[in-house]
Amino acid sequence: MRTSGWGTAAGGRRTGANPVTVLAARDGDTQAMDAVVAQSLPLVYNIVGRALNGHPDTDDVVQETMLRVVRGLPELRQPESYRSWLVAIAVRQARDRERERRDSQWRQSTLDTAAEIPDPASDFVALTVLRLGLTDQRREVAEATRWLDADYRELLALWWLEESGELPRAELAEALGLTGRHAAVRIQRMKEQLETARTVVRALEARPRCAELDAVALEWDGVPGALWRKRLARHVRECGQCEPDRGALLPLGRLLGGLPLLPVPSALHARLGVTAPAPAAAPGRAALRAGRAARRGRALPVSVAVTGVAAATAGVLLAVGLAGHPSAPGRATAATAPLAATPAALPTRTAPSRTPSAPTGAAHRSAPARTAPARTAPAAPPNPSAAAAPTTGAKKGVGAWSFPGVDSALTESGADWYFTWSTQHPGIDTPARVGFVPMIWGAGSVTAAALAQARAEGPYLLGFNEPDMTSQSNLSVSQALSLWPRLMATGDILGSPAVATGAATPGGWLDQFMSGAKARGYRVDFIALHWYGGDFDTTQAVDQLQSYVQAVYDRYHLPIWLTEYALINFSGGVGYPTGPQQAAFVTASTRMLTALPYLQRYAWFALPGTTGQPGTGLFTNGPVATDAGRAFEQAAG
Repeated sequence: MRTSGWGTAAGGRRTGANPVTVLAARDGDTQAMDAVVAQSLPLVYNIVGRALNGHPDTDDVVQETMLRVVRGLPELRQPESYRSWLVAIAVRQARDRERERRDSQWRQSTLDTAAEIPDPASDFVALTVLRLGLTDQRREVAEATRWLDADYRELLALWWLEESGELPRAELAEALGLTGRHAAVRIQRMKEQLETARTVVRALEARPRCAELDAVALEWDGVPGALWRKRLARHVRECGQCEPDRGALLPLGRLLGGLPLLPVPSALHARLGVTAPAPAAAPGRAALRAGRAARRGRALPVSVAVTGVAAATAGVLLAVGLAGHPSAPGRATAATAPLAATPAALPTRTAPSRTPSAPTGAAHRSAPARTAPARTAPAAPPNPSAAAAPTTGAKKGVGAWSFPGVDSALTESGADWYFTWSTQHPGIDTPARVGFVPMIWGAGSVTAAALAQARAEGPYLLGFNEPDMTSQSNLSVSQALSLWPRLMATGDILGSPAVATGAATPGGWLDQFMSGAKARGYRVDFIALHWYGGDFDTTQAVDQLQSYVQAVYDRYHLPIWLTEYALINFSGGVGYPTGPQQAAFVTASTRMLTALPYLQRYAWFALPGTTGQPGTGLFTNGPVATDAGRAFEQAAG
């Protein structure tokens, strides 16, 4: 049941500033003004973010909204009407920015227009799914919002908040300048379109997927849109296999009701000079929300200090300072490039011997990645917006191939997931509690059979393996981009190509790929990353690994999967630490990685080892745990 009370979301009450606090802020209380801004941010951030679909302008519009609120608050006559006044300002600012963006696109060239396409990997749908841990039908509804017509996005932003108990219908209608009846008609039409999109999402995610639907979607580039919604929905309506059981679909209102607001990035709190309030959540969700609070965004161009507010009689004093312009990947400036963005030059090195046999018909990686140890200045500490609590759950993983005792080794290792550099896992009978994640290794793996297997093994899919290495998948950036829509079309949560080195380097292979993907509107849901360290001092090695991972996150602001890592020195040949040294690094590195909120998964290289020979393996035949294996068993997931 919803109530009309103000305050936090706990207990079913809506978030927002208390009228008493609003009155104090209006009358010049600086602490009250800070509280009003902090308490209003979640509502404004969610309205603007959904209305703009996570466009990079979101933070600027939120900031401008709050500036207008602070400047206009002394003139607000009725503090109890603050929320509806705030919502109306947010809607107007989002509407104005969207109009400006569309006008700008008409004036620009084709290339410039392409650069304005929002990155689907950073939109509010992805943020909602990742941060709130949506499952099943709730996740389907969130994904379906990607398919709505642009004209409905503003309405969706408000209706979503209405269904989650944050915004009453009267305020919704007032914000849009509509009568209650007119608002109800528009909402009903939007819901009908959303229901249609929901059936499309369900059909695309079905495993196995309808062969006729695949044929219809053959030319689809994987980007949701109105045209393809209509084409795919037509097939779904006429197909007995794709048409869902309507009785099994829960009503939209029930699915959205009770969802909390997405937490505001702490960087946005910092821009406004206010302290982020403690997150309010229903019992049992606090840890989940705190652990997933790392925002996927962009470099923030403006710093605003709302502290020092003096609202005596004249109004409000604001200190606004420019801190440079935003830089998209591939266009970094000195002001925004991370400290550890450029690893040291790679020494000449030879890949260690590896004996596993490649699965029949599947490309298997032949040598471990060789990312140079980061020798640069230490990176900044992890994003404070996500530092409240570490993400827990299925983080711990391994790279694996078949060997005597592999099934038992997987179980004993405590790994939550594994991968085989393929869409298959021949010779491995996956234990019940362990997940398998498929990979499209290279160009030769982009086949109908492999993609179908990836869909069947979902929901995650790893992209190309070390395309920057001639000994690995060896793809140019343009080749990888031309193949990417086929990976997107699987519907899986998709990881970037995992480069061997320089993932954070401006103008490097991955940076060029991410820039090209953004320009084309391609989806990349997380960054896959490799790292191998040649410094066998545990403290130094862990610091270098953390610096490198942090630099990559600072550059792309996407969740990270560290899919290969270990200690191997490639300088002047191949050298390994002693067993105890490798074990000490396993213990310390897993502790560090588990605490990084934006790092969703890590995978040690690798599960198999060779008896009597130095290496990085966790288990030899039998299986028999190595020093590193025993440490890995004890590592937190």
